[in-house]
Amino acid sequence: MTNAYPDGRPGETADAGPTDQSNVMWGGRFAQSPAQVMTAINASIGFDRRLAAQDIAGSRAHAAMLAAQGIISAQDRAAIDAGLAQILAEIARGDFAFSEALEDIHMNVEARLREIIGAAAGRLHTARSRNDQVALDFRLWVRDACDGAQAALTRLIAALLDQAEAGADLPMPGFTHLQVAQPVTWGHHMMAYVEMFGRDRARFRDARARMNECPLGAAALAGTSFPIDRAATASALGFDRPCANSMDAVADRDFALEFLACATTCAMHLSRLAEEIVIWSSAQFGFAKLSDAFSTGSSIMPQKRNPDAAELVRAKVGRIFGAQAALTMVMKGLPLTYSKDMQEDKEPVFDAADSLGLALSAMEGMARDMKPVAGKLRAAAATGFSTATDLADWLVRELGMPFRDAHHVTGALVKRAEALGCDLPELPLGEMQAVEPRISEAVFEVLGVENSVASRVSLGGTAPAQVRAQIARWREEER
Repeated sequence: MTNAYPDGRPGETADAGPTDQSNVMWGGRFAQSPAQVMTAINASIGFDRRLAAQDIAGSRAHAAMLAAQGIISAQDRAAIDAGLAQILAEIARGDFAFSEALEDIHMNVEARLREIIGAAAGRLHTARSRNDQVALDFRLWVRDACDGAQAALTRLIAALLDQAEAGADLPMPGFTHLQVAQPVTWGHHMMAYVEMFGRDRARFRDARARMNECPLGAAALAGTSFPIDRAATASALGFDRPCANSMDAVADRDFALEFLACATTCAMHLSRLAEEIVIWSSAQFGFAKLSDAFSTGSSIMPQKRNPDAAELVRAKVGRIFGAQAALTMVMKGLPLTYSKDMQEDKEPVFDAADSLGLALSAMEGMARDMKPVAGKLRAAAATGFSTATDLADWLVRELGMPFRDAHHVTGALVKRAEALGCDLPELPLGEMQAVEPRISEAVFEVLGVENSVASRVSLGGTAPAQVRAQIARWREEER
């Protein structure tokens, strides 16, 4: 194996393997190799290889800055850049041999670079540390994850807008306490989730803006004595500015915690919609159907159609929230600046990002696949005395009755209808007038489900005209 350090260190030889020598990264200080269990607990290459593209991008920007500042030669910079490009291609092809003995992605890349270009590889680590290197790589990765979440949310919002537009006039029951409350429309219900997921997208956007500061150049924790240009590397990597404090730059994992917080809230919203899909697709409700593409069967009950995709989306919030709790616990007691505990930051974030991406894609698929059952929705919207509030409002509007009195009268009418086994639209006028003599035939104009939803014309209401206005506003914003 080739030594990761081009000039060697005491006790190291170019062809010695990591189990035959002191550690290849700090052999000058240590005379013995680490114990096998130490190697196992210390190595992170099993998961941080996912940072390869970010690590190489950071190194290429760093090398370009070092050359521009006259810290390394243009020839060394060219060799470094070409070697890193080759390594990136090898990783993309699956030809790169990752070594646990080299601990992490940084040393794996550096060792391979030494094999490709020789001594010039050792100049790449001038004026930086693995502390600011990993802070950079991870921040770049999380920034990409924020971009991915925003893109996936945009696709989901588009699918829900299509559902809303198709069902802007379709009545369905609106619930409180999972009891029928008032009629709404399918489109209005879909738009509620558009608003939720729109806020989620904005949270990821805000988090990305906050994390867009470059830690490279902080070195181990105190900065460096080399005349580096931190603004140049920040700009080359798409950051708004360098991190202002070198200690905070290497100690900070707020960007990862904030990503997880955004992911947790988004997953919670996904879980709420998934729960509704599970309920709607049940035989007892029958409000919506999923095709075979998003349903499964039973190994013993041939009649079953299970909404497993929705159920699994519903469960993802547990993994994502768990990741947020795990990283919070890792960080809560750490003094400044870097501690090895922080190696535990990546796996929860990787898992949460994977889980969120899968859940968003599955929900987009279900949103496009789901078919509302119009007859069931309309019938359910008319149950449970759902137009009682319309009756109370009519009493206020037409008879000048104080709302509390109207509420009492309506309650008495609901009780009478319940006793007669009918809903309010079927309650005879005489029965109504026995409770309130001033009620006229005109009251029936507000008691139908369609009349009820059409009357809710306040901003953000369920009236089809309002729903279409909401859709139009979103369509304009999404352009």
